[in-house]
Amino acid sequence: MQCGEVWWADFGERRPVVLLSEPSNSRFQAVQIVEPANVDLTGVGLEVALGSADGLPFDGVIRVLFPSPGMVPCTWLTAVTEQDLIERAGALSESKVDDIWEALRLSEALPEV
Repeated sequence: MQCGEVWWADFGERRPVVLLSEPSNSRFQAVQIVEPANVDLTGVGLEVALGSADGLPFDGVIRVLFPSPGMVPCTWLTAVTEQDLIERAGALSESKVDDIWEALRLSEALPEV
């Protein structure tokens, strides 16, 4: 299990995540892949598109929202354990992982790795 791999995780339901770290204390930092917002996020946030071009069997996005007064930004960051991970779904290219890190940097939501 390595940074950039996509796994199905058990959050009470099966959800895809991208691992953002190697295991630390048996936990991984990960970000959940979600459905596209289908609205203009300009100035509010951004999405990194993922899908078949990345070798994945599904389409989705990593969504980050920018901090602003009166709004709690949602980045879908989470910590998972190996037991939470059900099945490997694929792996992202280094450039796609860099895009995710840049989005997290812009949203000021960098995970602790």
